[in-house]
Amino acid sequence: MQRRGLWHPGRRFPQLGRVAIIAMIFLIALAPAVRAEELTVAAAADLTFALKDVAASFERQSGNRVRISYGSSGNFFSQISNGAPFDVFFSADVKYPDKLAGAGLVEPGTLYEYASGRIVIWVPARSPIELGRGLDALLAPEVHKIAIANPEHAPYGRAAVAALRHQGIYDRVAGKLVMGEDISQTAQFVQSGNADAGIIALSLALAPAMKERGRYAMIPPDDYPPIVQAAVVIRSSKHKRLARSFIEFMKEPETVAMMRQYGFIQPGAAQSAAASAK
Repeated sequence: MQRRGLWHPGRRFPQLGRVAIIAMIFLIALAPAVRAEELTVAAAADLTFALKDVAASFERQSGNRVRISYGSSGNFFSQISNGAPFDVFFSADVKYPDKLAGAGLVEPGTLYEYASGRIVIWVPARSPIELGRGLDALLAPEVHKIAIANPEHAPYGRAAVAALRHQGIYDRVAGKLVMGEDISQTAQFVQSGNADAGIIALSLALAPAMKERGRYAMIPPDDYPPIVQAAVVIRSSKHKRLARSFIEFMKEPETVAMMRQYGFIQPGAAQSAAASAK
């Protein structure tokens, strides 16, 4: 005997019930996509290639998206100070995150010194400039324009000026200097032929596109103040948990190794290497 209102294998679902079940299955299938978040990152231009690889790896692991804007650290500092909606700030100079922290604009305990940057002289592959002479190569008569990042808001530009002064040639080449808005634009000046040589970030010189088109020479780290780079989570972020996860991801051995491929080493390791060299 069959009682009313009870389901049995031979009885069909009412039409409304079938629709509800299909909708539920559809929502369950879409759940991961619905939960996915998008992290908005402001990053120093020297990270253009390295952070792209790191972000792709983080996206695969977390299932979330990372949207990165590149530019000068000083400009991003001003934008964030004025309320720009970034979740994470990767600066080429730890001083900018420190200043933001002092203004109460950073999530406490999130500052991480992720790398120590280095600068190089870069010239196009067919350039006659002899890089073996180091910075003195910039005094050659065939060098008419030298690209550096604007030292007013780009840490790599300040490092370039410091190195030129340390070598005692700044006054002799000052008239040849052309300023890029950030270190990425500086590299483009040399690539495009608008400058004969440039002082750029090692991370850009090691990128495949730059590596194939030119050659570089390291500038001794003792010639300029350390370029200690740091990242922080912005206090106004709406994705603080994900932002903290991204900072932690930067500390993982695989990520550190990925950054090292672009010439970035952790500040502590850089100091140890310098001490060993002496």
